[in-house]
Amino acid sequence: MKKKIGIIEDDQFYDHRVNVPVQECPERLRSIYHQIRKPEYGDLFRFYPPRLAGTKELLSIHSGLYLDQIRNHCVTSNPFSYDKDTYLMEDSFHTASLAVGGCLTLADALLADEIDSGFAFVRPPGHHAEVGRGMGFCIFNNVAAVASYLRDVHGLNRILIFDFDAHHCNGTQQIFYNDDRVLVFSIHQANLFPTCSGGVEEFGEGKGVGYNINIPVFPSYGDNEYNCLLGKVLLEVVCQYSPQIILVSAGFDGHAQDSMSDLQLSTEWFGKLTRTLKFYSSIYSTNKLLYVLEGGYHLRYLTESVMEVIKALAEPVPDEVSFPFSPRARELITSALMPTLQYKWAV
Repeated sequence: MKKKIGIIEDDQFYDHRVNVPVQECPERLRSIYHQIRKPEYGDLFRFYPPRLAGTKELLSIHSGLYLDQIRNHCVTSNPFSYDKDTYLMEDSFHTASLAVGGCLTLADALLADEIDSGFAFVRPPGHHAEVGRGMGFCIFNNVAAVASYLRDVHGLNRILIFDFDAHHCNGTQQIFYNDDRVLVFSIHQANLFPTCSGGVEEFGEGKGVGYNINIPVFPSYGDNEYNCLLGKVLLEVVCQYSPQIILVSAGFDGHAQDSMSDLQLSTEWFGKLTRTLKFYSSIYSTNKLLYVLEGGYHLRYLTESVMEVIKALAEPVPDEVSFPFSPRARELITSALMPTLQYKWAV
């Protein structure tokens, strides 16, 4: 029997909201939910209700002091009392806990072979949230919680987190910086928020040396450069690492029409990337691919790009994938990436 794409979606994710114009808002999910709830997709998805993450699960990635701070700021009169970008309202702790729990639910379903792949359409996003600090719209680090859960509960020891959001995943990097059981691979616009992280020289510490890979790209990079970079660097890393699962921090703010970055990615590129990841996963991994929504703030192009991913997830694994040559990408690899990557990976 053909398995389906596992989906986490729930109107409770609208409850984290503030009554002023902000880019990270419930409308981001409303637009996506409107599409995936259409009858023509009925045979494609298997929907799972999210659950609340438990305190132990949150403490696997965040400090107890931080959890207490979030609880306290959620009940202040000023929604921006904690951070100028990351608002906290009465329902924010509950919604963020639900986002984590929903991702864990989907991970369980994927490991139980109930689904072929999964996409957690949750908010708030998570990849900027560090052990003791939230920022950049992020409260709890959803994808980090999944990796920690798979490592500690399911016993996995080769987990790949691939983050293609336009912004660097500083929180995810910090949480696993000393861990060789979780490899964090991020491609992002250089010197974008947060400007103090995401350099190629940040390659891990202790046991984690070599298990943190950053590719900071120039603002004008688009499909051609990204395809070349991922065809060369990501392919080699996946081939050598042989991850037991690939977790994808899926941020769509690198789209050419999204004002949050200066990248030039097309809508179609997100589908191309998904086919590439499916191919890598089928050849060098265990065919387990789990997407978690991060950024993406142009409502139309966020939804269209997400649907490109969904269509690609529903397709058979491609027989092959090809990549164009990009002089700019090749120069970045040889001049900036190779010295760091060769410490651990033969690229």
